[in-house]
Amino acid sequence: MKTKIVQSITVGEFYSRHKDELELSLVGEEYGFDEPIREPAPNRPGLALAGFFTYFAKKRVQVLGNSELSYLRKLDDRTRAKRFEAFCKQRPPCLILARSHPFPPELIDLAKEHQIPLFGSPMVTMKFLNLATRCLESDFASTTTMHGVMVDYRGIGILLMGKSGAGKSETAIGMLEKGAALVADDMVHIQSLGGELIASSPELSRGYIEMRGIGIINVANLYGLSAIRPQKRLDLIITLKSQADLNEVDRLGIRRKTYPILDLKIPNVEIPVAPGRDTARLVSVAALDLQLRKLGYDMADEFNQRLLAKMNPDLKDRP
Repeated sequence: MKTKIVQSITVGEFYSRHKDELELSLVGEEYGFDEPIREPAPNRPGLALAGFFTYFAKKRVQVLGNSELSYLRKLDDRTRAKRFEAFCKQRPPCLILARSHPFPPELIDLAKEHQIPLFGSPMVTMKFLNLATRCLESDFASTTTMHGVMVDYRGIGILLMGKSGAGKSETAIGMLEKGAALVADDMVHIQSLGGELIASSPELSRGYIEMRGIGIINVANLYGLSAIRPQKRLDLIITLKSQADLNEVDRLGIRRKTYPILDLKIPNVEIPVAPGRDTARLVSVAALDLQLRKLGYDMADEFNQRLLAKMNPDLKDRP
């Protein structure tokens, strides 16, 4: 498992990745594209334009909207130029003007002098801020790559793990026969976003799965486009193990195991594999059990309570 933690991205990377989604256009010449963006959120520099720089988030992408421009237009030319100069000396990574407002000429000159890239966008300011925040959070998200097969079964994201030859691909094909969709095979990219883990596939192998003895299979050609997903939240890990590798099997399912990924703990179910076992069916049952537990119904705990009540009838009368 290889983990990557992003500390910064360059202005050029931000622009090339999101210029279409954010409808960004470069204003003036291309300079400052190597400057780092060090925080995953945009900032509106209201107080900074008034000359107050305490706690100014200068490491962020700076966005000007109607409020900032209305304030600047009320200033006389000399004061406005002075405020621009002080703002540019803070060296923010880049400046974006929303609502297709034209940049004041003095700001363009000062930005060029300090090598601060300027961009424009026709989006409404709040819409731009929300979308830019999501883009930056994705850019800064911690990522890891895991070996396994990721499927989406009835809205439950399942990562099948196990040693080579454990039957991950065969189980995934069995899940596809039950209506599941393939997210990734072999290399599963995982991002930590908003307290969730989002799994996806490398672009090259998306929609393909490798079967021992058969070769590479195009899932969409066999099962239709509905049988593939570009990404899915990771809800459950199924670890396929041989009986010899399992120290002890929890017959009741009361002891819940978890698997840590990017500082989050994901429910983990270990399933013994053996010739003739319908592993895909077992995985589907484990997924539905997880779904019920999320709704507040725990089958194992219910049976355990019934068993305890049978062993000790006095427990029935206790709250």
